[in-house]
Amino acid sequence: MDPAWPPASEWDALSQAVGAKLLRPTTIWQACAQIPQAQNCPARLKEARNPIALGDDPGGTQISGWLDAWTPQASAYAIEARSTADVVAGVNFVRQHNLRLVVKGGGHSYLGGSNAPDSLLIWTRAMNHIELHDAFVPVGCTTPAVPAVTVEAGCMWIDVYNAVTTEAGRYVQGGGCTTVGVAGLILGGGFGTFSKQFGLAAASLLQAEIVTADGVVRTVNASQEPDLFWALKGGGGGSFGVVTRLTLQTYALPDHFGWAMLKVSATSPEACKRLVARLVDHYADNLFNPHWGERFVLSAYGIEVSMVSQGLDAREAKAAWAPFIDWVHASPTDFTFSERPRIGAGPSQHWWDLDNNPTLVPDPRPGAAHTHGWWQGNEDETSLFLHGYESQWLPATLLEPAQRGRLVDALVAAAQIQTVELHFNKGLAGAPPDVNALARQCATNPKVADAFALMIVATGGAPPYRGLPIAPPDMVQAQRDARNVASAAALLKALAPQSGAYVSETDFFREDWREAFWGVNYARLKTTKDRYDPQGLFFVHHGVGSEDWSADGFTPLRS
Repeated sequence: MDPAWPPASEWDALSQAVGAKLLRPTTIWQACAQIPQAQNCPARLKEARNPIALGDDPGGTQISGWLDAWTPQASAYAIEARSTADVVAGVNFVRQHNLRLVVKGGGHSYLGGSNAPDSLLIWTRAMNHIELHDAFVPVGCTTPAVPAVTVEAGCMWIDVYNAVTTEAGRYVQGGGCTTVGVAGLILGGGFGTFSKQFGLAAASLLQAEIVTADGVVRTVNASQEPDLFWALKGGGGGSFGVVTRLTLQTYALPDHFGWAMLKVSATSPEACKRLVARLVDHYADNLFNPHWGERFVLSAYGIEVSMVSQGLDAREAKAAWAPFIDWVHASPTDFTFSERPRIGAGPSQHWWDLDNNPTLVPDPRPGAAHTHGWWQGNEDETSLFLHGYESQWLPATLLEPAQRGRLVDALVAAAQIQTVELHFNKGLAGAPPDVNALARQCATNPKVADAFALMIVATGGAPPYRGLPIAPPDMVQAQRDARNVASAAALLKALAPQSGAYVSETDFFREDWREAFWGVNYARLKTTKDRYDPQGLFFVHHGVGSEDWSADGFTPLRS
């Protein structure tokens, strides 16, 4: 034990200060690796496939690590924070004892920000109060009152959608994945399914409560400490303090949310290229607008469409896809619908209602909240061990007729190496002008407003940890996968090398992270970081100011 490590008496005092809510977390993988194997390993492995259970576990992370990057390692202690006062006690303890601090709400950090060895974790999951406002004005502001919702930092988006949409018939811009933590998405400048209409989630932030490195509780908004408030709108989670409460504007709910699901297989490489070209044309001509979001998946053998819509009824949604479907049917020797088209729409108020949406999977644990669930499509991501993950925003100029050939050629070539995804709701080109203007006022790289999609190339496999009742994964293949991801992504990144990327879905090893995630905004973010956290108490991998520390966050690189 390091001689500077706090003695047991100090930890006991902290436990008393936070109401005996000081925990000793372990990871699922640690439990199963114990010899003899822990009796609770099978039960914990079952929870490894439950994204809500992983968030409910102070040692849980939504993915199970990343090849050659990080592996889950539980903090030495965790505060199960139930109030802002608990957070203050944790921040003060870390500062006084020069410890590593980790903050976890939902645990969805692909880059490993939700865990670190030999650290104190401030775990905000139990802070989950939600309050609706008919007319909210931030403290000290003279702006007109607007409908809003105040959310504590431990809430998942399914909690907020249930309160705002299912129960109150309003809309709040949040994350597409229901189990993502509210605070992490806002701080990361995140997106939701309907971002093409409602913009960055961070753009709806009206006010936040945050505990900074000095242990001070600050209420920040456009009038009070505006630089810190701006930094919270996409400047990255875990870098500026511990956010405890956020207030977000809410909006009128569209009458309909809808879907378009289909798969098409091609019989030859030449046919596959024609298919991709036609799909790109169809997107540019019919779907590049505020109504449509989510993704296309392109492989060496065909395409998969998983799109959603807002503001269109079933007839309008089907009409938008009719030209493409007719085109596929016209060439039966070249193309086959391997999954028949399913296109429709329904009342938007039921979108996140587990009683009325069969594509939501309810949390099966005894005593689980009946409103808690996740999308079927998110199940494969839970506890995935990443082999490689790269992303890049693709500018809307690539959709211009003269540029589409370059885009199609790169997509087809990349898909021959590794599956490529285009996430259209994670680029704001095609959104209303006011939505783009608000995005440019956030700390996120302003090039997001010029992008029609976020390109993602990624793959992974089973956790490679001992003690698991599965065949050991092929780590040679994992290394091969990582090289394929890099090769495929390079072809697409070459289309727009300076277009940037989304901080929460990106390459762990990315070297130009400051320019990619924040662009021209980085200098202002670093100045704000140095003002509120001059000693670097808050560290996350590739977060603002992390260049001042060793890769593990334990050793300062500047005096």
